[in-house]
Amino acid sequence: MTIPDILMVICVLCIWSLLLVNIALIIAGYFYYMKLESEMPPELVGEAPFVSIMVPAHNEGKVITKTVESLLALDYPHDRYEIIVINDNSSDNSSVLLGQLQEKYKSRNLIIINTDNVTGGKGKSNALNIGFTRSKGELIAIYDADNTPERTALRYLVAEIVNDAKLGAVIGKFRTRNRDENLLTRFINIETLSFQWMAQAGRWKLFKLCTIPGTNFIMRRHIIEAIGGWDTKAIAEDTEISFRIYMMGYRIKFQPKSVTWEQEPQTVKVWFKQRTRWAKGNIYVIVKNIPLLFRPEARTIRFDILYFLAIYFLLVTSLLTSDLLLVLHALGYVHTTISGLSFYLWILAITLFVVGTFVTLITEKGEMRPSNLGIILLMYVSYCQLWMLVAANGLYQYVKDVIFKREAKWYKTERF
Repeated sequence: MTIPDILMVICVLCIWSLLLVNIALIIAGYFYYMKLESEMPPELVGEAPFVSIMVPAHNEGKVITKTVESLLALDYPHDRYEIIVINDNSSDNSSVLLGQLQEKYKSRNLIIINTDNVTGGKGKSNALNIGFTRSKGELIAIYDADNTPERTALRYLVAEIVNDAKLGAVIGKFRTRNRDENLLTRFINIETLSFQWMAQAGRWKLFKLCTIPGTNFIMRRHIIEAIGGWDTKAIAEDTEISFRIYMMGYRIKFQPKSVTWEQEPQTVKVWFKQRTRWAKGNIYVIVKNIPLLFRPEARTIRFDILYFLAIYFLLVTSLLTSDLLLVLHALGYVHTTISGLSFYLWILAITLFVVGTFVTLITEKGEMRPSNLGIILLMYVSYCQLWMLVAANGLYQYVKDVIFKREAKWYKTERF
């Protein structure tokens, strides 16, 4: 067997191993969704605990008014929650808009914190730490500045966490508000439902594991105090804090009936910058937590560490290598005797990708559109291939940050 053959076999084994893992997550997640469909939403019994909702915001004038008004309209008892907006070193009209909201809703617990380039402008984690010092809730909820949560979103999160002392946090899900804007936002909508939420549901069903997203989640105050707040070096602060919660012995549960709607990137340029930031942030978390693989008390989160390692290193390397070998074989520069087998496996992988992704969509109302089959197929040959470049660029940016010791800062996602 030639060296190209050996490399191709290794790549195929790695790719298919991860593909089968994801199929298992999809199946488990599907059964979790179906189980929840037959159940009533969680009920909040007794006095509602006081909740501090924090909204970190940097130059969010285009969306912040709608977000705050959505939070003010939650069906949670109005005297049992406060909203803290951290307007972090913004240079747009956010301060004016937030001041108008504060004046309009004088009777509500709406707190505005305006930072400058000395105290703020150092990233989302720093903004959350600033907001936390002003909070008083026994539970802390986080929403991004472009979110419009459904009225029941917070109540469902609180009902879950107060009914189970083993839960350190509960996450809801976010949906794509502008999903029909263009082809890119349709791709993002499908990606979010399939590779974010169905995978979260499957991980909870199989391993009682979930990763906190950047928005629409709730945590216990004493946990944040115990871990010393958010890691200001982490730009994927949600993933990073998830690992620390698990290391304290708590679980993080996924409650998909708690929904918020958010605006997603509408251009490839904005999407690429955002996803590069996510990839770089997750790589930081992976590197930081690799030592936990060798600690007995971390056995509950070994799957997540290995899963992230496999996605950002093993899968990307295998895909890039196998694609390169197939191209070089077609051009006649290298010869591999299993190129035919690799081609058929590739076709089978695409089929499983399309079918598995479509199955995840049938769990969502309004997503059962026959046109989605074509969108998913197109997504595989375009959007998913771009993701490999995103992951590679994220690794490159992470290495540059380490070498030049650059501090974390706001990586602003452009709003529309």
